[in-house]
Amino acid sequence: MQGPTGETGWRAALRWFDMPPVWLVLFLALAWLQASRFPSLTWSHPLTDMLGGLLVGGGLLLLALAVMEFRRARTSIVPHREAEALITSGVYSRSRNPIYLGDAMILSGFCAYWGGWLALAVLVPLFCWLITDRFIAPEEARLQKAFGPQFEAWAGRVRRWL
Repeated sequence: MQGPTGETGWRAALRWFDMPPVWLVLFLALAWLQASRFPSLTWSHPLTDMLGGLLVGGGLLLLALAVMEFRRARTSIVPHREAEALITSGVYSRSRNPIYLGDAMILSGFCAYWGGWLALAVLVPLFCWLITDRFIAPEEARLQKAFGPQFEAWAGRVRRWL
């Protein structure tokens, strides 16, 4: 098996596991477990169902818009690879990390829909911390190195999350 950065063997397999969508699925599974196995820690209301749907839908829309910007710039969307271009247009003019923001919105939306308020309070901040530590900080360091002043100017006017 070949990993996203070209290595082979078990390290390659671990690199493919260490991807944001895998972490999102893991955190969604934990949120679902909390909501389904501990119903005394859940709370449901039609408004939370609507809020959950809006967050999931908004997160999916944000992901789609971000992917369109990657395609337009013809650069890699894989977090462990070097970027061929610095994307600063579209949703990237409002957030430096709209894909990760979309992931956090999807997780928040499912937590709300399932009524998993403990998961919402604990897992969403933990997910955001993990994504920042494992992906955002290294990506921004690579972008800083590759694009220097252009990255600094963009980072100075666009916030990391919102």
